[in-house]
Amino acid sequence: MKPVDMAATDINAEYLGVPRLSLMENAGRAVAEEIGNAVDGGRVAVFCGSGGNGGDGFVAARHLLNMGFDVEVQLLSHPERIGSEEALVNWKVLGAMQPHPGGFRVEVVRDSSEINPPDADVVVDAILGTGVRGSLREPSRSAIEIINRSDAFRVSVDIPSGLNPETGAVDDIAVSADLTVTFHRMKDGLKVADPAVTGEIVVRDIGIPPAAEIFMGPGDLMRIPSRSPGSHKGENGRVLIIGGSRQYSGAPAIAAKAALRAGADIVMVAAPESAARAIRSLSPDIIVRELDGSYIGMESLDEILELAEKSDSVLMGCGAGRETSTARTFLRVIGDLHEMEKPLILDADALRLMDYSDVSEYRELTVTPHMAEFRSFFKLKSMIFDDFRERVSAFQSISSRIMGTVLLKGRIDMIFQGDRSRLNKTGCPGMTVGGTGDALAGLTAGLRSLGLSSFDSASLAAFINGMAGELAMEKYGNGFTASDMLDMIPPVMDMGFYGF
Repeated sequence: MKPVDMAATDINAEYLGVPRLSLMENAGRAVAEEIGNAVDGGRVAVFCGSGGNGGDGFVAARHLLNMGFDVEVQLLSHPERIGSEEALVNWKVLGAMQPHPGGFRVEVVRDSSEINPPDADVVVDAILGTGVRGSLREPSRSAIEIINRSDAFRVSVDIPSGLNPETGAVDDIAVSADLTVTFHRMKDGLKVADPAVTGEIVVRDIGIPPAAEIFMGPGDLMRIPSRSPGSHKGENGRVLIIGGSRQYSGAPAIAAKAALRAGADIVMVAAPESAARAIRSLSPDIIVRELDGSYIGMESLDEILELAEKSDSVLMGCGAGRETSTARTFLRVIGDLHEMEKPLILDADALRLMDYSDVSEYRELTVTPHMAEFRSFFKLKSMIFDDFRERVSAFQSISSRIMGTVLLKGRIDMIFQGDRSRLNKTGCPGMTVGGTGDALAGLTAGLRSLGLSSFDSASLAAFINGMAGELAMEKYGNGFTASDMLDMIPPVMDMGFYGF
């Protein structure tokens, strides 16, 4: 499990109603119980950082005291720098327990000269968690050296401090633990790390429900990469949308606006001249390239491929119509983009003009069908299932006929890629209005252009699109439009939204 997966799961658990404070309590108690299983009483020194890992240490200290251990806690930071709300709550609990008549002491270490070398039977490393990156700073680095010099039984909380949680490498120095107590699932770095660093590894359940990993939630927004302060125009995603026809100009325009709302810097729509002028009039933010003819045809193939080569992701199909010439052109474009390994999203008419056999080997592909398009694309007859689990299993098996990602839109969205799957429950009845599917496709393309995988971009797009629909319904009622919904995308994507 990657650190971002664990962080997202924590937030999603709270979104489901399980407070992170409860998860921290369960984690700290688990550490104390494992220490109790390993040693028979004695003195315990707990070194704590200012993040959530330190909060786990605060809780463990309290439980160890209840178990009869003498406990000393050293906070390697000023209390004002405690960055986790849950850790701060547990720090205040320790403060309220002072002065303590028994074997319990709490100290604040502001620099390495103030660290007390432990005279203890057990030393607990609760300094740095899985979210920490970069070089070690003082007093954490000195504390790790002191812990490693100790003859005590050394226990690391979640991951040994200094160990890279993704790669298992030690870039500078890391705690050499005798025991690592990690939570919920084994971390990727622990799987490949030197056993001399991790010691014995115990994975403890802390009460995270399986639904926190199955259903999309606000924690998954952490997967969206942050922008570099020094980036320039176009460095944060270029999207090409190929669509539109004489009858349909709104669909590609809505998709383009959604891609911009997702964070893409530049969005271009390549549309036949019959639709291009209308699209241009709908928004000054969209770059429009006029293609010859009333429909997308082979005469525009070279121009489309030239534009696609300069793009980070390509969305094809919105409002394109189902002309035979359009089908031939799309097939040629798909073949060339497959060779380029270009991220491609197929939606709407593109899913009706071809089937899964045309794209089965395309790894960088995402398809976004509703149920009727799903049946058409995979050449299926009517399907009847007795229960939800059976339906999900069947749809995943069908989706595995292609190597790309399938985002099956519905009351509960289903996202599949190989043996991976996510579900999304956001959305509302008002989203039956036209254009919401185009917004979803545009969001997927926009997120894909930022560097997200096909699976993550599709999963996040489903969550964001559905939540934007819910917010639009709260504001406008059932009469909201897809354009109204687009304005709700930024609030959903705002990191402050984790307050739910």
